[in-house]
Amino acid sequence: MKKECVAMLLAGGQGSRLHALTSHVAKPAVPFGGKYRIIDFPLSNCINSGIDTVGVLTQYRPMELNAYIGNGEPWDLDRSYGGVHILPPYMREGEKGTWYKGTANAIYQNINFLDTYNPDYVLILSGDHVYKMDYADLLRRHKEAKAACTISVLEVPMEEAPRFGIMNVDENDDIYEFEEKPKKPKSNLASMGIYIFTWKKLREYLIADEEDEKSSNDFGKNIIPAMLSNGEKMTAYRFKGYWKDVGTIDSLWDANMDMLNPEAPNGIDLYDNEWPIFARTPTKPPHVMGKNGRVDHSMVTGGCEVYGTVENSVLFHSVIVEEGAVVRYSILMPGTVVKAGAVVEYAIVAENSVIGTRARVGAAPDGSEDWGVAVVAQNLTIGDDAVVSPKAMITRNVKGGGVK
Repeated sequence: MKKECVAMLLAGGQGSRLHALTSHVAKPAVPFGGKYRIIDFPLSNCINSGIDTVGVLTQYRPMELNAYIGNGEPWDLDRSYGGVHILPPYMREGEKGTWYKGTANAIYQNINFLDTYNPDYVLILSGDHVYKMDYADLLRRHKEAKAACTISVLEVPMEEAPRFGIMNVDENDDIYEFEEKPKKPKSNLASMGIYIFTWKKLREYLIADEEDEKSSNDFGKNIIPAMLSNGEKMTAYRFKGYWKDVGTIDSLWDANMDMLNPEAPNGIDLYDNEWPIFARTPTKPPHVMGKNGRVDHSMVTGGCEVYGTVENSVLFHSVIVEEGAVVRYSILMPGTVVKAGAVVEYAIVAENSVIGTRARVGAAPDGSEDWGVAVVAQNLTIGDDAVVSPKAMITRNVKGGGVK
């Protein structure tokens, strides 16, 4: 059976910019928004868009991500033909096995998988973006333009454009030039790293790119510039909704805070029944509010116990905030315990970590260059009366009374 469009989800990145949060898991498996993982967003977008065949290309610390995806049932991707497929690097007969050398090489190594479904089009996605997009609209734009490649772009403030790959387009939004992080950008159309290719054309370029020993085997650095220089028809698709690359600590924290304001211009609405975000979530009892517990403008997931104060924060399942503890503008991942009298402000605390009695983690912004979101890695203990400074990246236990 032929598939019109197959999605290939690049989920093998190490996520080094997330530091302690990706020391044990791949970036797409990082918890997000109280009950999700980052990868839930592109997977949900696929099934909501009518794309039922998805290859997930894993590499760095894949065990937890593989277990989370499983057979794809939460996203209705447990299909007898199609569905979700985990695609790690592998050794082929007569060849030396290699890791995925770049985004293009990752797709090249899976040409046989794509040929199995003989698609007309291939959708390339990243596993570290939070957004809701109807890929059917992107595909429609690709067909109407009769393009070899269609790139989803987002208008960004001109002063931020130098941080992105910029697409320069004509009056029909056809791309005539690509600039990688230009010092003086000609436009503000930033590439979102979301592409649709006509498969026969992409297949040719992947094979040619692999034969070039000098190539970085990357879409942005090699495939797209090569197609442009050869005069291939390439067009832009202007995306208007919420989109955030959550590849840094600050952007991950920002995106979680955005969820607390779904009606704001910079918010993302997770209560839209017409475009649900699916997830594999554990079964937990309703959250418990103690006699002196108080929650204000926050998300509190099942299995939580709140006996202290929680303000403007996101609590994943099984979090405990003891009496007298205060949590403000923070993200507490599954199993976090905040002991009595502790204060957690502007922080991200990873799974199963314990914040000791009267300890302080993070602080409110003070305008200094030394300020930033504090991070505590998973399975750690911050001792009683310990102080964790703003912007600190904690990867080891901190003794009681210590300052880090």
